Amino acid sequence: MKLYLKPTCTTCRRAKAFLRDNGAHAEVVDLNAGLSVEELDRLIGKRDYVLFLNPRNELYRARRMKQNPPSRQEAIRLMAANPNLIRRPILVNGRQLALGFDPDEFRRVTGIAGGSSLAE
Repeated sequence: MKLYLKPTCTTCRRAKAFLRDNGAHAEVVDLNAGLSVEELDRLIGKRDYVLFLNPRNELYRARRMKQNPPSRQEAIRLMAANPNLIRRPILVNGRQLALGFDPDEFRRVTGIAGGSSLAE
């Protein structure tokens, strides 16, 4: 299991604490170091790449990406060059993924008991 985060991000720290407090271990990947185009392409896979764009990011707003999303290739290139454009945290467990911190989604992805459970 991997947790992609920025150590200075409050939401990311809450996500990491949630995993720790529930006895789940995840390899931490610091997004400040950046991800290559190839790594992002693999991470996104066949999922909707637009979901990986951080709508709170300045570049996202300046380019009006909500109204006019970039192509997949351009979005991945921009995220590789601007790690803050990547929505975070990202929790990956095999083929399952949670974008942003939602305790119920983290439980679903990790198999942690408690709270509501979403069927696959």
